[in-house]
Amino acid sequence: MLSIVTVYNDERILDRYLLNSLRNQTAKFELITLDNTNNKFRSAAEALNYGGRRSNGKYIMFVHQDVKLSGEDWLNRVEKTLECIHDLGVAGCSGMDIAGHAKGFIDDNGRLWGKPIDKPTIVQTLDESVLIVPKEVFNRLQFDSQTFNGWHGYGADYSLSVIKIGLKAYVIPAFIHHYSPSSRRKPSLIRGLFEAQEKLILKHRRNHKYIYTTSGFLPTSLTFLLKHPKRFSKNLPITFPQRSAMLKDHGHNSYPHALFRVLHP
Repeated sequence: MLSIVTVYNDERILDRYLLNSLRNQTAKFELITLDNTNNKFRSAAEALNYGGRRSNGKYIMFVHQDVKLSGEDWLNRVEKTLECIHDLGVAGCSGMDIAGHAKGFIDDNGRLWGKPIDKPTIVQTLDESVLIVPKEVFNRLQFDSQTFNGWHGYGADYSLSVIKIGLKAYVIPAFIHHYSPSSRRKPSLIRGLFEAQEKLILKHRRNHKYIYTTSGFLPTSLTFLLKHPKRFSKNLPITFPQRSAMLKDHGHNSYPHALFRVLHP
């Protein structure tokens, strides 16, 4: 059985998308909704850890409020897929592999993202719209709420962290509709993204030369920056509104200030 954990700040969005797609599912599931309309939780990691600790299913599915599952047998198909992965640390519907290729196939704000896959595919990081973790893995490794104390970066961090303990992150063939607001219309929605990218670099730079995420490519070495100065110089230093405007929906090469903090801690 899957335990479904979601934190929401808009009950209408939650009901319209996620809850509506759960009502006729053929599989049994446990639903844990976390009301954050009054900012009870300071970060996504804090909220999801709270919900995950209260779950009883074999797998915990952490999912955004604005995700709609495709098909009444979605949970049943996903659970069968998960049962076939022996080294599962975390699974999702979209992510980036270690070569920087997009993996997975979803509807993102009315646009098709990625390409269809027919089997679980190993990736480096997963998008945070859907993260599925075996309960026994979650009991060993929870989200890093101390480092990622906002609403970004926790999914990529968790993906890299399960790899560190000898497990793998997978994209599975499970189509979803994700209705996230456009960052270009509301740049304030990603105000903490660049700080989270810096934290990803600082935390994982010893184990990964490059970090590929659905919101940007992050080289972790100063050598790369020095060899490709034109690629990143336009991003440094600029203000948050400017950086937000530069970030595209997927695959934009953004480079935060983290390397300079590595040099000058």
